Formats: sequence, structure tokens, C-alpha cells
Amino acid sequence: MSRRKAREIALQTLFQLDFNDTDPVAALAALVQDRDDVSKNAQEYARQLVTGTKDHLAEIDAIIAGQAKEWKLERMAGVDRNIVRMAIYEMRYGQEKLPPNVVINEAVELAKIFSTEESGRFVNGILGALVKKKALQDGLR
Repeated sequence: MSRRKAREIALQTLFQLDFNDTDPVAALAALVQDRDDVSKNAQEYARQLVTGTKDHLAEIDAIIAGQAKEWKLERMAGVDRNIVRMAIYEMRYGQEKLPPNVVINEAVELAKIFSTEESGRFVNGILGALVKKKALQDGLR
């Protein structure tokens, strides 16, 4: 399974859900429909990321707001906001035990691909500070 591909698809779905009030699973299914480059395992991991992030959205947004005091959540670039949300979900609530540095590195790479070079630093700064402060302590593995 390509976790990178799953994260890319989950990010695209989460971004879409920011602007459209639709069922997360249906949005994900529409995105992967007719794509043969996404394995069933990657689709399943993407589904976990999307539904898990949406299920814990209020808690995740509170964590981000507590860290990014100079940046209101709604003022953050939509891509960056959803990358950070998904990374926090993976570190705190995800079903698999992944080291925080792996999740952060993946989040930074997604920011570089889908946003800007500065976004990579922004995402790294927020997530790195949360890990350093142990703000995600309850869920970090």
C-alpha cells in the first residue's frame, strides 16, 4: 500500500469537504472512481484518514487554534489547514502506531506538493511545536 497516495487522496477529499457539505465516504469514492492507480489498501487508509479527521474535527481544530495563536484557523490556506488536521489525526487518533517524525515528514512533503515551499515550513512549525510541547501527549505513540 502506498500511504503517500492514500494521504494525497485523503487531503484532496478533506479539502473538498471544506467547501461542500457532502458525505465524506461519498466524496472519497467520487475522487477515486475510475482511477486504477489507487489500491484497495490505499483507498481504505484514505477512508480512515478522512472519516477519522472529520470525526475528531472539533478537537483537532482546538489543538491547532491553541498552537497557531497568530493564525486564525479560517485564515490558514485550506490545503495547509487540512494537512495539519490530517497529521494531528494520524498522530493522536490513528489506528496505526506511526512515529511523529514520520507523520510530520509526510505532512511537509504533502505541503510542498500541493501548496508552497513556505507551507512546508509552516506545517513543520505547527506540528513540530505540538510534538515538542507534548500537546498531543495523550495520543502520541
